[in-house]
Amino acid sequence: MNNILTQNDIRHVDYKDVDLLKQFVNAHGRMVSRRRASLTSKQQRAVEAAVKRARFMALLPYIAK
Repeated sequence: MNNILTQNDIRHVDYKDVDLLKQFVNAHGRMVSRRRASLTSKQQRAVEAAVKRARFMALLPYIAK
């Protein structure tokens, strides 16, 4: 979890950027909380929508094995 980007490093969240989105998903496949990821609420909503869209498009798994 040490490599998570800070809120100042994130400019644009895209569902195709799987490497970025994996930083906000824990080992079980759940999304990391806003406080733990140190994001603003606006950024958290953007990450949440991108993760959900990436899961739907089968770029990210819904659950981890």
